[in-house]
Amino acid sequence: MSTQHTIKRSTSEALFETAKTYFPGGVNSPVRAFKSVEGSPLFIKKGDGCYIWDEDDNQFIDYCCSWGPLILGHNHPAVYEKIVGALQNGASFGAPTRLENELADLILSRNPFIDKIRFTSSGTEAVMSALRLARGYTGKTKIIKFEGCYHGHSDALLVKAGSGLVTFGETSSAGVPVNVAVDTLVLPLNDLDALKQCVAEYKDQIACAIIEPIPANNGLLLQEKTFLLALREICTEEGILLFFDEVISGFRVAFSGAAELYGIAPDIVTYGKIIGGGLPVGAYGAKAQIMAQISPDGPVYQAGTLSGNPVAMAAGIAQLTECAKSGFYEEQAERTRYFVDIINTHAKANAYNFELVTIGSIFWLSFDGKKSIHKADEINPDMTGFKNIHRELLNRGVYLGPSGYEVGFVSAAHTKEILAHTASKFCEALDVIFN
Repeated sequence: MSTQHTIKRSTSEALFETAKTYFPGGVNSPVRAFKSVEGSPLFIKKGDGCYIWDEDDNQFIDYCCSWGPLILGHNHPAVYEKIVGALQNGASFGAPTRLENELADLILSRNPFIDKIRFTSSGTEAVMSALRLARGYTGKTKIIKFEGCYHGHSDALLVKAGSGLVTFGETSSAGVPVNVAVDTLVLPLNDLDALKQCVAEYKDQIACAIIEPIPANNGLLLQEKTFLLALREICTEEGILLFFDEVISGFRVAFSGAAELYGIAPDIVTYGKIIGGGLPVGAYGAKAQIMAQISPDGPVYQAGTLSGNPVAMAAGIAQLTECAKSGFYEEQAERTRYFVDIINTHAKANAYNFELVTIGSIFWLSFDGKKSIHKADEINPDMTGFKNIHRELLNRGVYLGPSGYEVGFVSAAHTKEILAHTASKFCEALDVIFN
């Protein structure tokens, strides 16, 4: 095994020191601060295909992919050309454009679960708006949330479980009023008994049950399909809207997300990430009867000056056109499985307490040595292993998002040759940290 140099960071370090005088913690989103790993954050200068370069001119194979949106890789020619073409006509109008219709048709014509859609500027905004829709449509106030699922930073969803099996949520951020959290019921994932008890206890008070059908913000907590099917059945029986947050899984594991992959129809669904082609976009959708409650058709208010921004719509059209091609998702999953299998085979042969967990083109680094992690409290909170492998991979030219709770992504730009090269670096890194 060759000796690896430590990457240069002097320019990024200087930029970070300056950034700390401008922004809280020197960043505009907390995870970017590299607090969970070693060193200062890398300031990225450019990206192309599956590669990124930082301000110190280090080159990396990127498996963060802007936390998921770049399913085609950086600077994809079709997305670039569509963005430039739209930008030539103006960046924003605050008025309807043809591009909104085109992207909506591209999505709705292939999605059997929703009849109408509303574009927003972020996944958080989409979830917040869809939650209001659920309450407005049902006339109920309480919601079920599952511990380990992340739904953005709106007040009602920044909650965590209290003590006991069925609990009112406790705020997980300063500034969130307690009286907001009390209407959020927090349950463990993959626990049918807790779900049934909650629904019985708060009968006719619950507007919706919101879940990431593929929880991917607190580890990759793959749910048993039987649990998701039971959740669907209970929601139907009790008049509770089933709300799938597919901001990550939508257009990632299948064109219509986990709903398509599992064959389970949600009542409300939110999307984000990939539909923006790298630009800020979110969306929520449902059947026509539910969406009829949204203003100006109905009494549930939601608005956004930059919603349906033409440049973002253009990027989404270009990207989703590629994603809609025959075999796209099957090929993505096959290459990801090829990559994961090389690493897992090496880890197993050496009895390392490590495994890559995967679904579609998503993977997660588990230092628990098992795939049966379904709940947030089953994850080992000691992230030393991830910190060490993150360092070793950076020094070998492989970039992962700087948090052991976050997932990695494979893009269409990651060829088998590049994946094989990355896998060899992964195996080297594992040998270092386990020996």
